[in-house]
Amino acid sequence: MSERVAVVVVGGHESANGAALPGLFGPEVTSAACGRQLHRAVGAVLRAGADRVCVVPITVGRDPGLAADAARTLLALPAADRARVLLSRPFAGTEELTGWLTAAAARVPERAALLVAAPAGDAHEDAELYRIARLVWQHGPHRIVEVALIGGDPDLGRALERCRVLGAARTVALPASFVLPAVPGVAPLLSRPAAAGVLAARVGSAVERLRVHGDDGLAAVGAQAPSATVPDGPHFDRGRSPVPTHGREFVPASVIPVA
Repeated sequence: MSERVAVVVVGGHESANGAALPGLFGPEVTSAACGRQLHRAVGAVLRAGADRVCVVPITVGRDPGLAADAARTLLALPAADRARVLLSRPFAGTEELTGWLTAAAARVPERAALLVAAPAGDAHEDAELYRIARLVWQHGPHRIVEVALIGGDPDLGRALERCRVLGAARTVALPASFVLPAVPGVAPLLSRPAAAGVLAARVGSAVERLRVHGDDGLAAVGAQAPSATVPDGPHFDRGRSPVPTHGREFVPASVIPVA
């Protein structure tokens, strides 16, 4: 008889500390923020009858300390509970995020401006969002690609005004996180089936790693300290010839202030 593996997803600022996740993954998946909330959630799921719990850090690359924070929380569980817990690799990295945004941008009319929006993080995480937006611009036809930092600067209003000043008659927001920007008609970063498919792959990989190698995923990241975001692997712009810009522009919003 196979084990019953329950899933707990843990979120940071990319998902409003997990608050944006329940509607995406469904009622069978428990959502929590790091720390005490995660500690309590895992204990509750185990007491409810799960044989094992797989915890998945829900980041798309702009919260590099999330997995290590989750591991430290799980290592603080009572020994009997900790022995029944495994930690998967993060949901996604910046490579996947860039690909998803590029695919979403391809469905937007070329004459529209693109607004890549996500909750503000620290300076490194915010700079990473600008790098991702630059790649979306580089490998697409849109003349204007701007960044909005929800709860930061430039915020949504300032970024939308900048798109207008640059000549955009229409601006389409692309969420680069699980928090949807408060603009009409915005679509989630991933559909529910797509998000469920990625989650299932992460859980399946973690269970297989435990079965084959006896590795619960905790030791590898438990002692790691959060670090600055670095690229996850080869990106779209590495090893490729420069792409012609055809008169388009990508200028960080801070360069030309909007009155």
